[in-house]
Amino acid sequence: MPGEPHGTITVARALGLPALRRGLPDVVSGEELLDRPVRWVHAGEVPNIAALLKGGELLLTTGIGVGSRPAEQRAFVRRLAERGIAALVVELGPRFRTLPGPVVDTARSCGLPLVQLHREVPFVTVTEEIHTEIVNAHYALLRQADVVHRQATEVLLRGGGVPEILCHFAAFAANPVFLETPDGQLLYAAGPGGTPPAGAADPLQVWEGLRARRAAERPEPPA
Repeated sequence: MPGEPHGTITVARALGLPALRRGLPDVVSGEELLDRPVRWVHAGEVPNIAALLKGGELLLTTGIGVGSRPAEQRAFVRRLAERGIAALVVELGPRFRTLPGPVVDTARSCGLPLVQLHREVPFVTVTEEIHTEIVNAHYALLRQADVVHRQATEVLLRGGGVPEILCHFAAFAANPVFLETPDGQLLYAAGPGGTPPAGAADPLQVWEGLRARRAAERPEPPA
């Protein structure tokens, strides 16, 4: 999808898939953060679920492990936010008819996307569908990388050099690409090619801006 990170799907994309759409998802907090990439999907109902996660997960739960006291609910959400999950999706039902205030408030203060489902959905179906999307996205990225690799090899075999290879990389990334010496001196610059959009900067202007920003942040070049 346009604007979506290569090889991933976002929270917004996951919520738009049929399995979650059937649950009538309602974004309660973090609507501006729905472009977060989803690394994996996990479903769990234990209070210490955060300790079982690695970050980047879309967590599905009915809220059994959230706790009944406000302090427990705040700690539950805070630990998930600290773990760096992509989003918390809570299915409303017997456990929670509405999301508790401490859960919503903590999610907002921690910058954690929080979604409530108004209709029951099979979590296994949601998991299968999103994981299929993730695997397909990774496969598409690998295919693109293979195309770039073959193009670079063909350039070298016909006697082409670094500038032409950099042009292929720039076209693939849709961004300027630069080759520098270890001390930060520019050797080659390449743009994405084609007709640049209105207001787009020249690759050399981009590099000058990057060099100025690096000089301000770190006077010495990297080792």
